[in-house]
Amino acid sequence: MSTPQLVVHRDKELMAQAAAARLITKIVDAQASRGAASVVLTGGRNGNGLLAALAAAPARDAIDWGRLDLWWGDERFLPEGDPERNDTQAREALLDAVPLDPARVHTMPVSGGAHGTDVEAAAEAYAAELAKAAGPEDHGPVPVFDVLLLGVGPDTHVASLFPELPAVRETERTVVGVHGAPKPPPTRISLTLPAIRSAREVWLLAAGEDKAEAVAIALSGAGEVQAPAAGAYGRSRTLWLLDATAASQLPRSLYPPASP
Repeated sequence: MSTPQLVVHRDKELMAQAAAARLITKIVDAQASRGAASVVLTGGRNGNGLLAALAAAPARDAIDWGRLDLWWGDERFLPEGDPERNDTQAREALLDAVPLDPARVHTMPVSGGAHGTDVEAAAEAYAAELAKAAGPEDHGPVPVFDVLLLGVGPDTHVASLFPELPAVRETERTVVGVHGAPKPPPTRISLTLPAIRSAREVWLLAAGEDKAEAVAIALSGAGEVQAPAAGAYGRSRTLWLLDATAASQLPRSLYPPASP
């Protein structure tokens, strides 16, 4: 378990741009040292804001997009191409604009696809895809991701792990179907906390006043069942990327001064 590190930026635009620059560097370094890189994407306004900033960054061309594996931390169990799906939004923000290898873009199953409306079967299929990609050096049922991105919800949820719901209590499976999510749509697929913790680095993104209480709760020692964001951490690094309003309820001693 890595101790959380905090970086607080002046506003959400600067946060997105800085996070994109940080991610480019991390991907390039991973590709230089291991030949390829793997990143787990997140949806929501902050996740999509990061992808849009990456798309606009001149340094994006430093990435060898053909040697990048993309996964998702969660997905809305909706039909292919639905505008509410995280993968649809990610394609619009970035993915359609860069030369990715389609075989290395691992989207979560769609509703009405090979598994019909059976979200549990869809979750099992994604778990199997992760297991197939894991090598002996990963020592587990999922590949060791270089960076796993997570947005933090106002209720402290990450991925589709919501407070007190069964998915956040899962300790064995790597992917689960989620029923009765408190925000629409109610049916989702999500990585579990054990899968999230397999990542080398976990980056949690939060911007806006509506995230301030959630950030304060998650970083105050709350339990992961009550505050799932508190249970999200990486093997070597856990990085909270915040804007000033999302950090506004934290004690100033907890983080360095905001970026210029």
